[in-house]
Amino acid sequence: MRYRLKKTVVLVGMMGSGKTAVGQALARLLGVPFLDSDAEIVAASNLSIAEIFDRYGEPFFREKETQVITRLLAGAPGVLSTGGGAYMAERNRALISRMGVAVWLRADVDLLWSRVRHKSTRPLLRTEDPFGTLRALCAERDPVYAQADLAADARADYAIDDMARRVVRVLRARPDVLEEIE
Repeated sequence: MRYRLKKTVVLVGMMGSGKTAVGQALARLLGVPFLDSDAEIVAASNLSIAEIFDRYGEPFFREKETQVITRLLAGAPGVLSTGGGAYMAERNRALISRMGVAVWLRADVDLLWSRVRHKSTRPLLRTEDPFGTLRALCAERDPVYAQADLAADARADYAIDDMARRVVRVLRARPDVLEEIE
């Protein structure tokens, strides 16, 4: 089956939900560009996300994030992976709703923990109790992620390509976003 993407698919969710890996697989499946807002910020600043947080703070990072998301949504339809906190800002949610479609990659805290616990690239988890921090972030963010246009549930036994196909199934419910073509 071939598809035509009419709007940019914006993957939202917690760190470790698979936004980048699933996003890359989804973009290949749909034959569209893959975009990553964090990667764009890193390229523009020549600093890692952790370095930006350390040097300039989260508010500065969030401002740059909104600027990058705005620019990426203005381009041709593709698959956009956002940082875990991007969707928390009302202005980003409104922007994504107006110019694209938000898909929440929904994963439980234990699955997320299994994916992020050995990574040093997660500045928000540099705490005395990183699992507790992750659990608290999920409790805070999940009600906001639930505002996304669509959701696709992650499972530990899904390979990346399985999850990308699950997202396609979810998107097929929205012909204004994804059209099947011959």
